[in-house]
Amino acid sequence: MPDGIIVINKPQDWTSMDVCAKLRGIYHEKRVGHAGTLDPMATGVLPVFVGQATKAVSFAEDGKKEYRASLRLGVVTDTQDVWGTVLSESPVSVSEDELRAVLPRFTGEIEQIPPMYSAIKIQGKKLYDLARKGIEVERRPRRITIEELELLPRDEGGDWGLRVVCSKGTYIRTLCHDIGAALGCGGAMSALTRTMAAGFTLDEAVTIDDAQERGEALLRAVDSLFRQYPAYRIEYAEAERRCRCGNPIRGFHLKDGVYRVYGQDGAFLALSRCEDGMLTSIKNFFGG
Repeated sequence: MPDGIIVINKPQDWTSMDVCAKLRGIYHEKRVGHAGTLDPMATGVLPVFVGQATKAVSFAEDGKKEYRASLRLGVVTDTQDVWGTVLSESPVSVSEDELRAVLPRFTGEIEQIPPMYSAIKIQGKKLYDLARKGIEVERRPRRITIEELELLPRDEGGDWGLRVVCSKGTYIRTLCHDIGAALGCGGAMSALTRTMAAGFTLDEAVTIDDAQERGEALLRAVDSLFRQYPAYRIEYAEAERRCRCGNPIRGFHLKDGVYRVYGQDGAFLALSRCEDGMLTSIKNFFGG
C-alpha cells in the first residue's frame, strides 16, 4: 500500500478536499489527508499525506506558513476577498509610504477576528453556513503571529503585493481587510498563493497531472517532514524491540532534544524526545 507525502501545487477553483479525493483515486488509498486548508481561489503548497503518513498530519498543520497575496485597496466585500459581494467602494489616495507605515501594526503577535466566511464552528455551526443565510454572529479575536510582512511591487492591475510569514490560524483575507480599514479606504484580497507550508516550498510542489502520470514515484518518505531534527539509529535488537512496543529506550550520548529514530535496517520508526539520556516516543510511524 502506498505511504508518504506528496506536495501538491493546488490549482485555483479546487478545494483542498477535491485534491484529496483525486489522490484517493490515483493511489487507491482511503487514508488521505491534507495539512492546512487552502480556499478554492488560492493556489500553492498543499502537503497531502497518504496511508501511514496520515499519522503526521497534525505535525504539519502547526508549523508556520508563507504566502504571497495581492491587496486591492478601495473595496470591501462580505468575504474579504474580491470574489465576494461588494459592500462598499471608496476612492484611493494612499501612497506607498502610507501603506508601508501601517504594516508594523500587523506584525508580531496580534489579535485577529476570524471572517464569517470560514469553517470555524460556533455552537456547532460553521460560520460560512450562517453567513450564506445572511446571519452574522460575534466572533472572539484569536491570537496569531505574523513573523514577516513585506510590501511587494504593484501588479499590472494596480494591486499591491504582500509577502506574509505567519502562524497557523492566520487569515490572509482578514489581514488584507484590516490593512484597508487601517488606511480608511477598505481593502480586499485579490490573489493568494501559499509558497511554503510544513517546511515544503513551492519549488518542491507538483501538479495533479504530475501525480496522475508518476503516481507513487512522487511520494516522499514521511520522515522528510522532520528533516530539521537529527537522526538516531538504534544499534541493538532489544532496544528496537522496546521501541516498537512503545517503550522508552536509552539514547546513548544524545543531547536533550527531538530526534528521528530509525531501526537497525534504516526504517523510520518514530519521532522521539530525548531527556536525560532516555528517548521517549512522541509519535510512532512503524506499521502494525
